[in-house]
Amino acid sequence: MPDVSFRRHRLENGLRIVLSPDDTAPIVAVNMWYDVGSKHERAGRTGFAHLFEHMMFQGSEHVAKGEHFALIQQAGGTLNATTWLDRTNYFETVPSHELELCLWLESDRLASLLPAMTQEKLDNQRDVVKNERRWSVDNQPYGTWDERIQALIYPEAHSYHHSTIGSMADLDAASLADVSEFFATYYAPNNAVLTVAGDFEPDAALAMIEQHFGAIPANPALPPPPDMSIPPHIGSALREQVPDRVPLPRVYLAYRMPVFGTDAFEDLTVASDLLGTGRASRLYHTLIRERRLAQDVSVFPFPIVGGASMFAVWATARPDVSHEQLEAALLAEIDRLAADGPGDDELVRVRNLHAAAVEASLERISERADRLSMYTCLFDQPERINTEIGRYWAVDAGRVRAAMADALREDNRLILTYVPAEAPSSERAA
Repeated sequence: MPDVSFRRHRLENGLRIVLSPDDTAPIVAVNMWYDVGSKHERAGRTGFAHLFEHMMFQGSEHVAKGEHFALIQQAGGTLNATTWLDRTNYFETVPSHELELCLWLESDRLASLLPAMTQEKLDNQRDVVKNERRWSVDNQPYGTWDERIQALIYPEAHSYHHSTIGSMADLDAASLADVSEFFATYYAPNNAVLTVAGDFEPDAALAMIEQHFGAIPANPALPPPPDMSIPPHIGSALREQVPDRVPLPRVYLAYRMPVFGTDAFEDLTVASDLLGTGRASRLYHTLIRERRLAQDVSVFPFPIVGGASMFAVWATARPDVSHEQLEAALLAEIDRLAADGPGDDELVRVRNLHAAAVEASLERISERADRLSMYTCLFDQPERINTEIGRYWAVDAGRVRAAMADALREDNRLILTYVPAEAPSSERAA
């Protein structure tokens, strides 16, 4: 696949702009990344970044509540938003001739959300977020795994110690003044990246962006990023067992690892694919197909950039398999790869899988826009989009062994185990 072409611009108010024209299909993607995520939240005010993802669709000075969705969908487009530890993003994909509609909608809520914010909207969206937490975390089997891991991997003072969705108590305590201050602080053009990708004329698009975004003032008092420094290793082995309403035992392993964007993160990404990507991966072959100890397995590094990232593994036991058996098998396979390293055929397999996945993603205009925004927001290097495959292919067996030996070791390991809890006596009787 040829390199993704793009042009960079910056408005006087600090808004970074990436334009990537492609007339293959008559569609255009608009993608905004704000350099604010859950790591920017203060103690007692967790969940604000995610709450604002919802508030941004509740109307602005010239757009009624719910109208953002309606206008994009009536134009034949799609839209959504997500919140993460390091950022919040908003995105639309529409027919090419509707580009200005997206730019106007994004600029209007950036410029004038606060005048339209009300207590009723805050109360409504706070309840939506709390219900989302109930559905995705509190009432979901194994649903608390990620926030438990974050709380154990990162010390209490660290900004990754709490989850993105936040706590019920903090959401209840959020006042209109609190959320207004959060928006005024972080939702500013000099804290954002705007990417346009697809079928458009760059000079015309840049003129539209200047028209709609150029007058929005920067925040000259944008706070510095939080101190994310942390030792590279936990320093001891950690273990926690959670009796819960789950059908089968599940074992999670988690380690601190180097941050996204480093060579060592790339090395451990290759290790994660060797262990858990595809039916030919080591854990799938041994635990699921050969020994029939697990019914699923997953391995992934968290792409986060503050101090230390996380390498996570999980496997769910088959019926009549104990969590102790499953844990021992997981650790044995990880130790075997760390000791022996991968064979050439394994490296070829994961390189081909990775290249195919990257190229398939970049064929989608929406994904291309998102990656350009990501690399610009996190590293100020949109050109990294064209080196993803090369960086991965540069990882050899020696780099995999060295990275695993440094990160995936006992004094840097958390073992979190979910086991079925005995049902209350009333349920057993029923």
